[in-house]
Amino acid sequence: MIVIRQLCRRFSEGAGVHRVLDGANASFPAGEVAAIVGRSGSGKSTLLNLVSGIDRPDSGEVEIGGRIVTSMGEPERTLFRRAHLGFVYQFFNLIPTLDVEENVRLPLELNGIRGAAARRRSAAILADMGLADRLHSAVDRLSGGEQQRVAIARALAHEPPVVLADEPTGNLDEETASQVLRLLLALTRSRRTTLIVVTHDPSLARSADRVLELRDGKLVAGDAGTARAHARRTGMS
Repeated sequence: MIVIRQLCRRFSEGAGVHRVLDGANASFPAGEVAAIVGRSGSGKSTLLNLVSGIDRPDSGEVEIGGRIVTSMGEPERTLFRRAHLGFVYQFFNLIPTLDVEENVRLPLELNGIRGAAARRRSAAILADMGLADRLHSAVDRLSGGEQQRVAIARALAHEPPVVLADEPTGNLDEETASQVLRLLLALTRSRRTTLIVVTHDPSLARSADRVLELRDGKLVAGDAGTARAHARRTGMS
């Protein structure tokens, strides 16, 4: 489903150059849950931005479903991302002027699913997330855990083959994070969705099918212990 080949991304820093990604390679089969761990500033969020086509690499390529995302122009990347990817962020990124159901319905409408069909699908996935009674609530009236469940529902509503999550439990207390994690994994696995999640959370890393560590610009095999060590260093454990 996803192949990363020799991905490089560099940023200028004063008179020098910082190599965030330096020949990173990996492949992610359909339906896999993969956790990406690494120290703060190692380039994990940059990697997600490159996989999604939000940013472009200096060299290398990203292939999703047989299509080379990195060779697309910006309009094509935008349309591809809209149809084929879902996103979950640490800080939810919900639209405050829309209620819960409208937030979830938005990606459906952007993909041409409108009216009663869109309302049925958004209501159904919100029910799966335990939010059937909050459809028309203002999102700023929800708890952090409820807002993240809305964000997950929004990411999955249009049934993308790939979901990218950047610290999805990083802004939640331990108990709420555990509940949100169970729902995220249950829904992605039931749909055979490929989930790539950046995390410092050892419990999330333990729940993944595979852990990769971003180290010195490359992706190498890791484990939940690696996530635990990075969490201690960053004060997240």
